[in-house]
Amino acid sequence: MQKNRLEAFSDGVLAIIITIMVLEMKVPHGVDWQTLKELQWVFLSYVLSFVYVGIYWNNHHHLFHSAGHVTGGILWANLHLLFWLSLFPFVTGWMGENTFSALPTAVYGGVLFMAAVAYYVLQLTIIAQQGRDGVLATAVGRDWKGKISPVCILVGILISFVTPILSHVLYVVVALLWLVPDRRIERRLAATPPGE
Repeated sequence: MQKNRLEAFSDGVLAIIITIMVLEMKVPHGVDWQTLKELQWVFLSYVLSFVYVGIYWNNHHHLFHSAGHVTGGILWANLHLLFWLSLFPFVTGWMGENTFSALPTAVYGGVLFMAAVAYYVLQLTIIAQQGRDGVLATAVGRDWKGKISPVCILVGILISFVTPILSHVLYVVVALLWLVPDRRIERRLAATPPGE
């Protein structure tokens, strides 16, 4: 199967996720700085989630740039990822409205963790379709960022009940690890002769 429909559908879902997140930020009724200050937690949670969605969109693009075509398994793995990403608006709003409290922070981390797992499953599904010598498998190699990120998020979930702010520091650190686009796939594709 061609990958165009999957990419277009995924791009549309991600655009809707971002739209829903920004619409969750209600327009304040006051006209002073204090009114805006009351929205700081909602805004910060939106910024963090926007960055995460942007990271997933960017890496999803690179992931499918390496895939020649898609299979039924890849379609389902992609839907699994989109399911977890579609929960971002809910957990983002809940965490922001409750000033980064313990349980909303832990649930937010849980969704981040499951999205990371779903992305990994999608990556493995594409690798299984291409083979261990395929473009994606050789590009990601040992994938230290892909392995350390879920561990940091899990630690963030666990410590959220003790010190939620440290959880957010870990969530930000993971985002910073991925903020610079992952060039491994681009480099591998550039080194691959056409037709391989």
